[in-house]
Amino acid sequence: MLQLLNDRESGVGDPRSLLKAHRTARSHLIELSKYRDVQQNHTAGINSLQLDQVERRYLLSGGADGQISIFDIDHTSPTPEKTYKSIKNVKRGHRFAHTKSVSRVSWYPIDTGMFVTSGTDKCLKIWDTNQMKPAEKLDLDWLIYSHDMSPTSVLHSLVAVSGQHSKIVLVDLRTGSKTHTLKGHNGRVYCVRWSPKDDFILASGSEDNRVMFWDVRKSKGHIMVLDQHNGDSSATPQSVNTAHSGHVNGLEFTADGLHLVTTGTDHRLRLWETGGGKNLLVNYGKIQNDSKKCIQFAISEFCDPDLIYIPQNADIEVFNMISGEHVQTLTGHFNQVNCLVYNGDYQELYSGANDRNILVFSPNTEMEAVYKDHVDSMRKAQSGRAVSGYVKRIGTADAWSSDED
Repeated sequence: MLQLLNDRESGVGDPRSLLKAHRTARSHLIELSKYRDVQQNHTAGINSLQLDQVERRYLLSGGADGQISIFDIDHTSPTPEKTYKSIKNVKRGHRFAHTKSVSRVSWYPIDTGMFVTSGTDKCLKIWDTNQMKPAEKLDLDWLIYSHDMSPTSVLHSLVAVSGQHSKIVLVDLRTGSKTHTLKGHNGRVYCVRWSPKDDFILASGSEDNRVMFWDVRKSKGHIMVLDQHNGDSSATPQSVNTAHSGHVNGLEFTADGLHLVTTGTDHRLRLWETGGGKNLLVNYGKIQNDSKKCIQFAISEFCDPDLIYIPQNADIEVFNMISGEHVQTLTGHFNQVNCLVYNGDYQELYSGANDRNILVFSPNTEMEAVYKDHVDSMRKAQSGRAVSGYVKRIGTADAWSSDED
């Protein structure tokens, strides 16, 4: 960090390198915030969270009681103490609310005027944020475990929906109807995620232990199946073309879309290259996972290296994504943690759990102050040594005389 600051000060450093180092340093200082919390608004466990990608200000939540809430995560307060208030709610029993548990919530990627929810009442709902009522509603024949919208696409408005059935349904937001179906899995599809790098690439994880990649422009089905053995011929026939030795119930892309992280009921995390589907064989140790629903974990954004935040009962375990090293354990909840969201603008983490709380984990500002003082003292020491050396050189350069004087 010190060298990057010096390089930047002299105009020879890349500002992006300094920004990445700053983000990385802050992400390693995350702990349960002493000053910021979220208003308790849910009457049951919280199953899903998402932060809008437009302003990084509005946090959307969905609960096991069917309730939906929006919180204003405003960072402009002049004082460090802040309770983030709920500004919009669809309470349990409301005529527009889900009649059963909400499985997944997601903002429309380019506009906070709309969001989408799905649940175990077999409904997908497209909401008008201003009026807080559904503009469209799609009833399916099976429980919905997950849905997702492309975070970057301007070429389509497709929502991928998965659940109790082995097929994945694509819904067009422009028409509010199903466009086509992706078939290939042999069991329940627990999770689907769009690539942030390629508009038409979708990844899915299933009860059949497989992770599939789909190009939704093609009619031939999946384009790639991840293999945990990387094509090793000594693998058992039952495990060939499987990503895990258990059900795959969680997957997330990195912010640049170059890597995919998956988790399964074999109690393992795996890191994959998205270009060729290679298992990078990073050992994260045993990750307890017996869940029968989609696990929403989080990955930091543009750090070096990135960190993985994953629920472990009432705690959150943090791992170095590249080395697999365990970095720290975040505590604060009293019951099972279900969902995590990372805010890359402030290096904050938001978590929802069965204890009905949403907690804020942020960099310890006191530790940041200590770190800043250390950097400042090191810079002054280096500057002092440089000045001393310069004076010494001046003194020795003038220490001579001419016989002609």
